[in-house]
Amino acid sequence: MITIIDYGMGNLGSVANMIKKVGGKSIITSNKEDIKNAKKILLPGVGAYDNAVKNLKKLSLWDLITEKVLEEKIPIMGICLGMQLLTKGSEEGSCEGFGFIDAYAKKFKFKNSNLKIPHMGWNIVRLQKKSKLFEGMEKEENRFYFVHSFAVECHNKEDILTITNYGYDFVSSFEKDNIIGCQFHPEKSHKFGMKLFKNFVENYNA
Repeated sequence: MITIIDYGMGNLGSVANMIKKVGGKSIITSNKEDIKNAKKILLPGVGAYDNAVKNLKKLSLWDLITEKVLEEKIPIMGICLGMQLLTKGSEEGSCEGFGFIDAYAKKFKFKNSNLKIPHMGWNIVRLQKKSKLFEGMEKEENRFYFVHSFAVECHNKEDILTITNYGYDFVSSFEKDNIIGCQFHPEKSHKFGMKLFKNFVENYNA
C-alpha cells in the first residue's frame, strides 16, 4: 500500500490511477493516523514551494513525515515539487525544505539561449548509478514528461540517480537510502512511468 500525501498541491488522481494500472494499491490522504501507519509514502506536488511547506505544516504532517522517513526508514518518493521539498530549500521561496537530501532547487538560467522556462515536454533521463527504481530499464532510452522552472542541484554526486539536459545537465532524479526524488512526472510518462511505478511498488519496502 502506497500512502499518497494530499496537501492540496498535487496531481493525485493521475498518480493513484498509474499505481493501480501496475497492480499496486494506494490511498490518498491527509489523515495523520493513515500516515502514521504508512509503509511507503508518495509526495506529489505542483505549485509554489512556500505554499507547499506551509500546507504540510498546517496539516501537522511535516514532523510526522520526517519521523517516518528518518526514524522508521520507510521509502518515500517525491515527484516534481515533492522532490524539491525533500531538499534543503529552493530559490523560489524562503521556507526550509525537509533537508533529507543535501541539495537545493535553483531556477533555470540560460546564457545566449532561446530555451523557454518552464522546461515542458518529453526529455531523456540518463542513469548515473544502479537502482531498483530503474530495474529492467538500464538499456533503454528512457523518456519522461517534465513541467518545471526550478531544478535541483545535489551537493553529493553519489545521490544523483539520473541527469537530463535542458540547456545544461541537471539532476532529474536522486536516490539516497530510502529517499527518492523525481523531477519528471512518471504519472504522465506512459510506458516509462508505468515501469518506474511498478518498480517502486514491487522493489521498495521499509
